[in-house]
Amino acid sequence: MRQKLAWRGWFSGAAAAVVGLLALAGAQPARATLYTLANRDDAVVGQDKTVVTVYEDTLYDLARKFSLGSEELIRVNPGVDPWLPGAGKTLVVPDRHILPPGPREGIVVNLPEHRLYYYPKPKRGGPIEVITYPVSIGKMDWRTPLGLTHVIQKQKNPVWFPPESVRKEHAEAGDPLPPSVPSGPDNPLGLFAMRLAAGNGTYLIHGTNNPIAVGLAVTHGCIRMYPDDVAALFPQIAVGTPVRLINVPIKVAWVDGELLLEAHPPVDAQGQSFEPDIDQFAEMLRAAVGDTTVAIHWDYAREVLQKADGVIATVALEADDPNAPAPGAAPESAPAADPASDSAPAPAPAPPVATAPPVSR
Repeated sequence: MRQKLAWRGWFSGAAAAVVGLLALAGAQPARATLYTLANRDDAVVGQDKTVVTVYEDTLYDLARKFSLGSEELIRVNPGVDPWLPGAGKTLVVPDRHILPPGPREGIVVNLPEHRLYYYPKPKRGGPIEVITYPVSIGKMDWRTPLGLTHVIQKQKNPVWFPPESVRKEHAEAGDPLPPSVPSGPDNPLGLFAMRLAAGNGTYLIHGTNNPIAVGLAVTHGCIRMYPDDVAALFPQIAVGTPVRLINVPIKVAWVDGELLLEAHPPVDAQGQSFEPDIDQFAEMLRAAVGDTTVAIHWDYAREVLQKADGVIATVALEADDPNAPAPGAAPESAPAADPASDSAPAPAPAPPVATAPPVSR
């Protein structure tokens, strides 16, 4: 049986262990975005790592190399100049993800995370795999729609026909667009596009001629990918593949007696980010741990939620039930009846069921 840990003293030790693990990971080459699940119910994939910069590096180039959105890498390395980080800087590369809730099939795009997950159909008797990529989503007033849709068309070297609303926006900004833009280096769709049924076919998953913006809310509602990422994904996707577009800024997972929290900036219906809700997390905690008694570090959980940098943190541990009898202790016996009393004594109260402790604020 796994030995249960006391909360006191654990937190600083766990932090030191994570730092050591990151340092070891830094010596390894960049991992691909393909992850194999050891078990069907695995909730977490990947492993955070570090990289030491050389003089020529920018955070934008490194983000693309490690299949991260530029803001993903910038958020977890505050104080580092994204254009001139300098040589010899040790950067955290976030590469660990809690899988989004819901069916593990087809494509899942989590908008606050700015990330796409693809679950290839497993071969008979083969393992379950997931491939994940950073994406751009719709900006304010051009939001990406939510819900279940599917791929209805695939195009190589697509021609872009800017919608009238987009042409009007560009004209008002003094940058008029032609009725169509042929395939090539000036085409914002890149070299590959997959049309979705959502919005009467007006939304696409596609490449880009502006890779530096991948990972931002900058599109007119489409889902934009790095050119090399969409080139790898395109041949694997068949027409009819389901696509779920979700808005899940807070993900939790209960793994081996630890409660893991991954937080991203929440996105509202207009594509704007807003402050995370600690009460929402409290409800997710109760659902994740069920009847297990846990010791949660609420101050740290709030810090993780407010930072919302997407790095997974352990915010709670399984704990001993303080109301459980000590091992080997004899059960309490009911008090003897008072001979002078005409009524039987009231029964002893039943011990409380082990549950998650109430939230303290």
